[in-house]
Amino acid sequence: MNNTITFNNANEAFDYYYDFIMQYGKRNETYKTLYITNCGFYIMNPQSNDITEKYRKWNKEYAEYEWNWYLSGDRNANDIAEKAKIWKNMQDENGHVNSNYGYQWNRNGQLDYVVQELQVNPDSRRAVISLYDGKEHPTYKLDTPCTLAIHFYIEDAKLNMSVMMRSNDLVFGFCNDQYCFSKLQMHIAEKLNIEVGTYYHFATNMHIYQRHFNLKK
Repeated sequence: MNNTITFNNANEAFDYYYDFIMQYGKRNETYKTLYITNCGFYIMNPQSNDITEKYRKWNKEYAEYEWNWYLSGDRNANDIAEKAKIWKNMQDENGHVNSNYGYQWNRNGQLDYVVQELQVNPDSRRAVISLYDGKEHPTYKLDTPCTLAIHFYIEDAKLNMSVMMRSNDLVFGFCNDQYCFSKLQMHIAEKLNIEVGTYYHFATNMHIYQRHFNLKK
């Protein structure tokens, strides 16, 4: 581990970066956000993935629903769009989206590959799931995956995870994404029969939308 900032849990990270971005973030008029670039940090206890700050009013029931939808690998977003209307704007004519991450990690058996690779070679640096695919730009008109890749590696007999994102909305995106990613980390660790290690989260653009500028107030 390097000197990157660390947090005990996801809630600490959320609260810290909400204040940080509101104070130091740059303004983007196109997207109506305040943002910072190249934001990276460790979460030391990924299992502690509830967002408990009262001003956020985080909905764990929805986050769990989203996680189970990912596990299904079903690209159809009709059901989840009834719970979070943002999915309606991302659906194609068949009701499908690209951002069902379970659909993505099941393509070409990526999830199985990660498990098998680390079972055969615990020192492997190849246990990577790719979610955003630059070769598929024509399919990204309505829904461009925010997550680039997820890298798993074993260190000190624990499963560590690094998540790399091109873009991450702190209030809705990060809070629900980290929940699902940490659940995936626990899921793979269980298959490998090892403990969960650290979670490193990196976003090229971490932002807060204007409608959330007064969230704490």
